[in-house]
Amino acid sequence: MPDPRIAVPATSPPSPQDPAETVPPRPDGDASRPPLRTHQARALDALAQSRQEGRRRAWVVLPPGAGKTRVGLETVAEAYAEGSITHAVVLSPNTAIQAQWVRGAREHGLSASTSRDLDAQVACLTYQALAVFDADAEVADDPDEAGSVIGRLHPNGAALVERLRASPGLLLVLDECHHLLDAWGRLLGEILREVAGAQVLGLTATPPDALTGEQQELVEELFGGVVFRAGVPAVVREGHLAPFAELAWLTTPTPSEVEWLDEEATRWRELVAFLSDPTFGSVPFLEWMRLRFVEPVPGQLSWAALAAAEPALSDAALRLCHHGLLALPEGARLAEKHRREPDADDWVALLDDWALAHLVPSPDPRDAEVLDRVRAALPSVGYVLTKRGVRRGRTPVDRVLARSHAKTLAAADIVAAEHDLLGERARLLVLCDHEQASSTLPTGLQGVIDVQSGSAYAALETLVTDARTEPLSPLLVTGRTVAGAPLTLLALVDWVGRRDPGLAARLQVEGNGPVARLEGPWTSRTWVAPVTEFFEAGHTQVLVGTRGLLGEGWDARRISGLVDLTTATTLTAVVQTRGRALRTDPSWPEKVAVNWSVACVSEAHPRGGNDWARLVRKHEGFHGVDDDGDVVDGVSHIDPTFSPYAPPPEQLFEEINRRMRARAAERDEIRTRWRIGTPYRDEVAPTLRVLTRDAAGAGQGRTQTGPECSGWSRNVPRSPSSARGPSSDRP
Repeated sequence: MPDPRIAVPATSPPSPQDPAETVPPRPDGDASRPPLRTHQARALDALAQSRQEGRRRAWVVLPPGAGKTRVGLETVAEAYAEGSITHAVVLSPNTAIQAQWVRGAREHGLSASTSRDLDAQVACLTYQALAVFDADAEVADDPDEAGSVIGRLHPNGAALVERLRASPGLLLVLDECHHLLDAWGRLLGEILREVAGAQVLGLTATPPDALTGEQQELVEELFGGVVFRAGVPAVVREGHLAPFAELAWLTTPTPSEVEWLDEEATRWRELVAFLSDPTFGSVPFLEWMRLRFVEPVPGQLSWAALAAAEPALSDAALRLCHHGLLALPEGARLAEKHRREPDADDWVALLDDWALAHLVPSPDPRDAEVLDRVRAALPSVGYVLTKRGVRRGRTPVDRVLARSHAKTLAAADIVAAEHDLLGERARLLVLCDHEQASSTLPTGLQGVIDVQSGSAYAALETLVTDARTEPLSPLLVTGRTVAGAPLTLLALVDWVGRRDPGLAARLQVEGNGPVARLEGPWTSRTWVAPVTEFFEAGHTQVLVGTRGLLGEGWDARRISGLVDLTTATTLTAVVQTRGRALRTDPSWPEKVAVNWSVACVSEAHPRGGNDWARLVRKHEGFHGVDDDGDVVDGVSHIDPTFSPYAPPPEQLFEEINRRMRARAAERDEIRTRWRIGTPYRDEVAPTLRVLTRDAAGAGQGRTQTGPECSGWSRNVPRSPSSARGPSSDRP
């Protein structure tokens, strides 16, 4: 795949997005509130223009920290001032964001409530308040026969829908509206048809190009086209988000995990060895590959035609060529993505072709024996052989890599290194997928990893018991739990007592081990605010949490960076998690955030690169500044030697991590590379990066751009070898 990037020349022509341009104050602004940021003002102007054109629905895309809530509240206030609405209802995905809307509305002089009675000017609710389905309602087996979603709502949800329907002059604000695309899209579609006259404003950080075709159709139905959008780099360049760097920490599994992976891979390695045997089957595998991909070219068809008809198989075949197992077909050229050993997916794709076309229909007993071996080996790499060919199955290998204890230990290393760099300014957020595992381990993994490996609770225990990080008073906060060392929790109780002595008196520290829980009559709606203040004041310098609560909508301006242990790879999830660290800090104007992605890679198993592939997907479409001062999409903004096609060799991990620590120390240089306040164009166009090698073998990047690439741009990388001649890569 192309390695997109944003190329930002040192001098760009003036443009509508020139930060030097003064945005005039809006005439209806309130001097008691901070002036509108550049993108807030432009978004509001775009919304005003949309209303003048008669549109009653709009969609605005702004990165986390760019001020979507302010845009929504200014829209609500203007609508009330104009007399065009009588009710405003804000729906958001969690209680943390809900609380922000309540505070913001009151700061705007609007009455706000979390009641479903819609008895305030701004009713701030969560999506869950609407989508409460009756668990006892009968559900059709066929989804197409399920009928109305509204008809299956719990009476509480149905009553809220009725109040929305009966509210004349309704303005419905859907915050982080990408959520409704997955969970509440059909329901919201029905509701909006019921309240066809309502004004609707969707706010999200998810760019339209990150949506699937089905999601884009739903957005078009619910909101119409995007009225205004701005990307993360543009808001950083304006100075309204903190400059940042994306770094990676690479680790290998623990010894017990490596031993298990090695044993698990034995059967697969034996099969791959057999595939090179010229007596393995009536038509051996490599002979089949020759007949399929070499012999027909160019007599029957050109390589370009074959590659266009079967791109995945053709790519896999070219990796066999690079590995010396197959002659290069006439007209074929090796691109960077082909210059590595074939991985398990390549072998499986080619095996599937061989099996379906030759082995399965063959009456030869030798081919039946081959099928038995293939069938026995495939599960070790997560596939099964069926009558219809090879299908993806379940493999515990990915669970071992994703939840390796080595990743938790790496998080402690990162936290310690960041504290060494920043001292009292360090505020780290460690994000995990889940608080605690709710199920037992598969039988084959017992004794290999702990049932809680990869959980937020396991990360907390590691941080609390590590001599380097224990003094930072690590604290876990999720939607269900507040936990930490007993002394840290007692300090938190004292902190809560300063604002609510009655509540503090009813809180109890429970647990006798290194980690205890804070129990009492409170919920996440209550504890997020004091825990955040406790964190920002420095009484804890490390918060451990989950994406469900802290990964979206949570504001803590003093965060200096995050450690990402999650498995989420969608652009939506990545933008939201990084957004936690990108808030500017009024007490630290020079703040530069550093965000770490941890990947566990093993050469002991053919699936050992799965976690690397996850890291690659996390950075597809997400931009960060590289060492050259270019803003790059893809893993090349982490390190110019990183390839999206394969992880680095394990023997380089220690050197890579040392390089990452050194880069984390270059906060001033990172800020300089972002060139805050200089002109830019918030748009994407192709550029080309050519990698060369220095004497030490390190990759050096050179970006070729032209006048047409003076804004955000996409780039196609070429490997050092492909730089010497033509390549089949294209922008």
